[in-house]
Amino acid sequence: MTTNVRLVAFDLDDTLAPSKAPVDPRMADLLVQLLGAVEVCVISGGQIGQFRSQLVENLPESAGESLSRLHLMPTCGTQYYRHDGDWEQIYAENLTHDQKARALDAVETEAKRLGFWEAETWGPILEDRGSQITFSALGQAAPIPAKSAWDPSGAKKEALRAAVAELLPDLEVRSGGSTSVDITRAGIDKAYGMNRLAELTGIPLDEMLFVGDRLDEGGNDYPVKALGVATVAVEGWPDTAAFVEEFLAARHA
Repeated sequence: MTTNVRLVAFDLDDTLAPSKAPVDPRMADLLVQLLGAVEVCVISGGQIGQFRSQLVENLPESAGESLSRLHLMPTCGTQYYRHDGDWEQIYAENLTHDQKARALDAVETEAKRLGFWEAETWGPILEDRGSQITFSALGQAAPIPAKSAWDPSGAKKEALRAAVAELLPDLEVRSGGSTSVDITRAGIDKAYGMNRLAELTGIPLDEMLFVGDRLDEGGNDYPVKALGVATVAVEGWPDTAAFVEEFLAARHA
């Protein structure tokens, strides 16, 4: 699997790092080693600020020039950043003002109707990320135990996603992280991001590998699997670290 891979892409939360938390130093060091072997992409529902605080600001200084081989795709690939002295936005598939207004209204209305609008939260429930509207049931800064306990089966999130999707047939409504629902322009998901990545880098999809924790059908990583990209399923960053160590060992064998 490793011999023809030219790019390895990762989800962020619960794949490279715990949800909304910084990457572990071990994982950060492994990413820099990986950048020495292949191009690396991180594609996740978070916005660029989250990528900076969780990932970029925690990479060791040895990353240096290898950052030019790191591709950042926030908000599920609706935005794309490359490093050339600093991080530059290459594209953003932003929602219109009308689309944002309708999305915000629909997700708040349905969350309240279904009884999912919580009174006690950690940060905002609704976020305008430019190219994505995100509903986070417990707020963006909710602790992991609270998020894990809110909807362990995923039934609440799916009920909300389905209800909002009916009101917004012209937009993409999908499950995000453990307590979130994301809304973007129609047809834009992580598969869209991977296709754009192939187009802009010249690296074909069959020479890419994707690592994620939500590759199950209905998960926000599943569109990449459905696209036909080779995938590796993990359940947390220690699994990802172990995979990267094996990948690097096989490349150097």
